[in-house]
Amino acid sequence: MHTRRETLSLLPLAGLAIAAAPLAAPHVANAAQDIPTRSTATPKPAFDIGGFDAAKGEYVLAPLPYKPEQLEPHIDKQTMEIHHGRHHAAYVTGANRAMRELAGIRDGGDAGLVRHWARELSFHLGGHVNHTLFWNMMAPTGQGGGGEPSGELGAAIARDFGSLEKFWAHFEANATQVEGGGWGWLIFDKVSRRLMLIQMESQQDRFVTGSVPILGIDVWEHAYYLKYQNKRSDYVKAFRNVVNWKFCEWMFEQAAK
Repeated sequence: MHTRRETLSLLPLAGLAIAAAPLAAPHVANAAQDIPTRSTATPKPAFDIGGFDAAKGEYVLAPLPYKPEQLEPHIDKQTMEIHHGRHHAAYVTGANRAMRELAGIRDGGDAGLVRHWARELSFHLGGHVNHTLFWNMMAPTGQGGGGEPSGELGAAIARDFGSLEKFWAHFEANATQVEGGGWGWLIFDKVSRRLMLIQMESQQDRFVTGSVPILGIDVWEHAYYLKYQNKRSDYVKAFRNVVNWKFCEWMFEQAAK
């Protein structure tokens, strides 16, 4: 059985493996510079996002970090219950099955099925990781949700997008225009050491290898249709009211070390 770090390396979301331990926070330099490490900073406690049972060696559905009704009126209770308890749970089941099937192939099974089960693993584990992050990237309004990014992430957004309002305009257009089911992501690109906005189709396609997700929004219809019907743009606009910037700031600190 692969370790959690080895398994995550199979996905475009490989950068998430760095979220396994607390790291020193970086210093954000001016707009013409990279983001160097602040070696003397006191490490901040890591968020425990859950999602994997090391003792059992399998993926698990972690509970929501808040009650399903607490994101109302922006995201309704019924949507949250179905989204988490059915859709996310199905990705967990699918990821575990794919891992078992691939292990069976290594033990003498039909190697001609590697392509099929590798694709199943990418889709279902992508869905599991995406949703595990998504729940933590939100919080009830007034209880961590909403407001503005601060510190080094706030400075980096201003540097790379011009202003917070320019960022939001780009974020909303990017997420609204995802073709079919998918995600809109704010990522940290390890090569340029800059933030950028990209689209993901399905649960894994079109993500940039080695980049680290900082903030994402699920724009599959099951994430919003009960409340917003086909008005995806209204859902995307409402999303800013529940963004958990503290979690996003922590993700950025890990990424930009």
